[in-house]
Parts: sequence; structure tokens; C-alpha cells
Amino acid sequence: MVESRDWGHLPTGEAVRLFRFGDGHGLEVEASDYGARLVAIRSPDRDGRSDHVLLGFDTLAGYLSPAMERARPYLGCTVGRYANRIAGAAFTIDGTRYPLVANEGANQLHGGAPGFDRAVWRTEVLAAGVRFSHVSPAGDQGFPGTLRVIADIVVVAPGEIALRYAAETDAPTHVSLTSHGYFNLAGRGARSIEDHRLAIAADHVLPIDKSAIPLPGPPLAVAGTPFDLRREVRVGEALAGDHPQLRVADGFDHNFVLTGGDGPAASLRDPASGRMLEIFTSEPGMQLYTGNGFDGSVVDDAGGPLVRRQALALETQHFPDSPNRPDYPTTLLRPGETLRSETRLRFGVSPGRPS
Repeated sequence: MVESRDWGHLPTGEAVRLFRFGDGHGLEVEASDYGARLVAIRSPDRDGRSDHVLLGFDTLAGYLSPAMERARPYLGCTVGRYANRIAGAAFTIDGTRYPLVANEGANQLHGGAPGFDRAVWRTEVLAAGVRFSHVSPAGDQGFPGTLRVIADIVVVAPGEIALRYAAETDAPTHVSLTSHGYFNLAGRGARSIEDHRLAIAADHVLPIDKSAIPLPGPPLAVAGTPFDLRREVRVGEALAGDHPQLRVADGFDHNFVLTGGDGPAASLRDPASGRMLEIFTSEPGMQLYTGNGFDGSVVDDAGGPLVRRQALALETQHFPDSPNRPDYPTTLLRPGETLRSETRLRFGVSPGRPS
């Protein structure tokens, strides 16, 4: 069953709702129509104790605080129209240049401001989750075309959540959607992800400049660098690596070029609790962000500050700045086409206990 309740109102007076559903085996999910947002995920540890594994707030007020407005960490929201950055806040389609709204220096980040994260989406309750839908009008944040978007958040198997996106347009435009959740599998109150073990199925990563825009030229081979996460690595060990790309981003804030295939695109494990997360996706890239920007200005429901590297984001998406990079997989959507994307979050526990 899917339960729903009123969750409050935005300053504009718009009503916001919260939805709760699960798998009947310990996995519990909360999602809101404010930003088609994952608000909470609770998953059991190896002893069956459930705890929060996703950063979020119990109340709508937490997402509307002045500190959140300033920091804009995009906690759990659906990001669009374009996840990640577009250099120079502009692109050209069929010879026409489209200037966008810049909201990070000269560039556009996560679809501008306000983006999809601040919209109240329409909802339809499904058998095991919620369908969120939104219409982005032509000219929204500078993007051409009226874009109709669907974001489904559904439980599809014990321990497994599917994030499914679909989009259609009435004029050529660029689209890349993602869910911007921050994970810490140790549970609510944990303040570091450095003891987590992480693996990402990628032979290459996109090097970036100081604005987090991909550099010209080919991707960087991960072999022999701290970006080699093809086998499980302690996150703190990877962060301590000596590499200019870690220095330019003050940690990881990079898009990995996924190898594809039937296996997980990424896996994350907390040895202490035994909780595991495997991510499967149809997307070509994954942005790893290690929460480098959390500075304590945002506080959680218990009054504790969200601190640097408290959680990490694994955002499945197309590559940053693809609209201006013909060497990257295209993000161009034309009338008559339908964008479809699916990412699955599979939660479980690892056998045994840490030594």
C-alpha cells in the first residue's frame, strides 16, 4: 500500500504531500511531490535493525530553511531539465543559439534556478510507489520546447527501488535527468562516509576545470589513479590519493564513464552495519560527489550540522556539458521521440562481520 498525507505548504501557498511505501520486508521509502523528491529510505542492517540511509528531513520546513536556500544541496530531488553543468549557460541546436539562465558563475547547474527541484509535481499513486509528472514550459530557464516529464519512484522487488524517467518535447531540446540522493549506509547520525567501501564500473573519468566543466579532449583512464574504483576501495583511502583532479574539486565531483553491461554500475558498502547498495542504470555516466561542500550551515532534524563528506551522491546521468560536446553521447530530444531512463537501487546486507 501507498500511504499519503499533507506535508505542509510552500511560501507561495502551494500544498505539498508526502508518500510512504515499502517492500514489506524492512525497506521503507518516503517521497514528496516537492521536487519529485526521495525524502527518506530506511533499510535493515545485518541484525535486522532499520535506519535511514539517505540524507533528508522529516519536515518540509527543513527543505525550506534559509540555510538550505543558500546551500542548495538538492537533497533527494529529481534534477532537470539538465543534470550537472552546461558551460557558458548556452547551447546551439540546428544553428540557433539558446542562452540559458546561469546559476553557478557563468554556467548553468542542474537546470537553473528554479529548476525541477523546486516544482510541485502532479502525482498518481501506483501499486507500489508514486508517479510524478511535470510540464516545463518553453523558455523555462532558457530551454526551448515544452517538456513533459514523468518520474516514477516504485518498489519493484524486495529491497529494490526503481527510478524511471520519461520525457517528450514539442521542439528540439536537451534533457538529462537524475535523482540527487546522498547516501550514508551507517544510518542517521553518522558523520562520515570515509569508511564506506565503493566500487564504480568505469575505465575512464571526465577530468574537469576549476568550474567543474569537463576539460577538452578525451576522458582520463582511471588505471593507476585514485579514480580507479573498478574494485572496491575504502572511500577515505581514495580521497587521500595524490592527484591534481582531486585537488581541483577538493575531493570527488566527477563523472565516471560507465562500462555498461548487466552488472552493477556501482556498489557501496558499510562494513560496520553490513548494509549494501548496488546501483544499476541505463545511463552512460555516474557523477560521484563526496559532499565536499557541506560546511555545517545546514542542520538536520536533530540539530546536528551536515558536515563535509558526511554522505556521498551517486548520480546516474548523461555527461556534463554534453549539449556543447559532440564527442559525448547526445542528450538532444526531438519531437516524436521519448526519452526513457531507468536506475535501480538494490539494498541488501553483506555476510559476516567486520574483523
